[in-house]
Amino acid sequence: MNNLEEIKYKIYDFETIESCSELWKSEGLKLVFTNGCFDILHRGHVEYLSKAKDLGDVLIVGLNTDKSVKMLKGSDRPINDEDSRALILASLSFVDVVVLFDEETPLNLIDAIKPDVLVKGGDYTAEEIVGYDIVKDSGGEIVIIDLVDGFSTTNIIKKADI
Repeated sequence: MNNLEEIKYKIYDFETIESCSELWKSEGLKLVFTNGCFDILHRGHVEYLSKAKDLGDVLIVGLNTDKSVKMLKGSDRPINDEDSRALILASLSFVDVVVLFDEETPLNLIDAIKPDVLVKGGDYTAEEIVGYDIVKDSGGEIVIIDLVDGFSTTNIIKKADI
């Protein structure tokens, strides 16, 4: 298997992540979940995801599909298509799994996985995070990671005048 095939192997569908999550939990592994559009990957994303991985054994990244990004960000987004974004995220050594979701929020995904740790960036309060109740009710924790100042996809797009 070459490197690209190995990276693609880390991109799961809904059914696969649901069954793998159950297996990993039965093995005593701590599951960490975060999500986002990750349209133009930048330093802020990398530092955030690295810190998220430090919170457990398996880092699962829910990735908005192109359809979902358009719902959230408008018709000009995403800049990079979902396959490209998934491949780039999966290539990061600290990201264990990438799973795409079509809805505006990853609520169904969080409900299926029931992660031990739900992570979002510092622009949220714990109670605002989608899936907060599911994770709390199943005994998990919510962690908010500070954002890296000066790094955002929106600012990069403005600077590039895209």
